[in-house]
Amino acid sequence: MNLALARKPTNLSLPAELVAEARALEVNISRACEEGLERQVAAARRARWLAENRAALDSSNDWADANGLPLAAQRLF
Repeated sequence: MNLALARKPTNLSLPAELVAEARALEVNISRACEEGLERQVAAARRARWLAENRAALDSSNDWADANGLPLAAQRLF
């Protein structure tokens, strides 16, 4: 996700010791927070998609369990 063009200043409350260590190690705190937030958003999207599509996935898996894979006879392995 590239949000570099549309940035929004945000205030965060972070543990003081963690911020001090990050600064001592020259970690870009804004970038680190952004990367972590991107990972959390992606995980939440995946979880939401799976929940919203659970019935269809289960139905498809049940059909394959009962009938086998449609092109199984064409497999070369």
